[in-house]
Amino acid sequence: METPGLAVHGEAAPFSTALRSLLNNPQYSDVCFVVGQERQEVFAHRCLLACRCNFFQRLLGPKLGPGTPSPVVLSTVPAEAFLAVLEFLYTNSVRLHRHSVLEVLTAAVEYGLEELRELCLEFVVKVLDVELVCEALQVAVTFGLGPLQERCIAFIEAHSQEALRTRGFLELSAPALLPLLRSDKLCVDEAELVLAARSWARVGAVSWGYGGPRGGDAEGGLGRGNPASGWRGWYPARPGLGLALAGRDGAARGRGGGPGGAGAETGLTGPGGAERPGRAEPAGAAHPGRADRGGVEVPRSAERGCGPGRPVSPPQGNPASRASLLSGPAL
Repeated sequence: METPGLAVHGEAAPFSTALRSLLNNPQYSDVCFVVGQERQEVFAHRCLLACRCNFFQRLLGPKLGPGTPSPVVLSTVPAEAFLAVLEFLYTNSVRLHRHSVLEVLTAAVEYGLEELRELCLEFVVKVLDVELVCEALQVAVTFGLGPLQERCIAFIEAHSQEALRTRGFLELSAPALLPLLRSDKLCVDEAELVLAARSWARVGAVSWGYGGPRGGDAEGGLGRGNPASGWRGWYPARPGLGLALAGRDGAARGRGGGPGGAGAETGLTGPGGAERPGRAEPAGAAHPGRADRGGVEVPRSAERGCGPGRPVSPPQGNPASRASLLSGPAL
């Protein structure tokens, strides 16, 4: 009886280097992606993508047929993030950068690349800072990444004053903001927290679609008839915050906070509905990898749990509270 053969392995580095040379190389490529808002062309090889990722196996399957197919349009995933995904698929390694890691993480989750997702999560934890933490929290909440969400909340609790002044804080969705406002571990006094919440109500709440022309929620009807009452119900132990958030009525009339569009009281500024770089697109946005085979995008089939136009149900139970010097009708 013949004995089984012994598997021997050559050096991995030359093999990886050879495959890296094929990355975005039009030579021998048989599929072209048109990626990002800048519509950058990216060349790839169907057989390699299909054997490494089930998502691309379905997208680039036999239905494409022979010949030169039309480009596959992926306009909502940035080109840099998409190239990082391809680098991982070709070489099983990837160079991550602080400014784009959340976009790579988003693509890894959408494409079902668990190993790449874990690599991105490890990198985010290592580079987490005041400027990145709120954007990372939004991604964690959107995709249900519990450990990352807990790490981000703990970081914000320890660096509250700095984090509340960032653009990322103003761009948080309500489901991401609520755990912060309910926390009794924030290192900030109640007055500053109320001002930060008011600024979010005038910028972030409007950009996410939570504000209406009469102060009611755009979809869920929160505070309809009495703007303060709806938000106050979210924070029964913090009426000061409820009243602050009810100030989003002014945001609906002018994104700057009043009928004339004046800036928020705290001086915090935000894009007021601009795209959120480095984060998952809200529900209703096009899927970063969903495109048909004729060069026309197909909208995402399943919405995420938060985003513009989606009502947010008030949390159940009484949130943890701190002593409030500004709670009550005086606000």
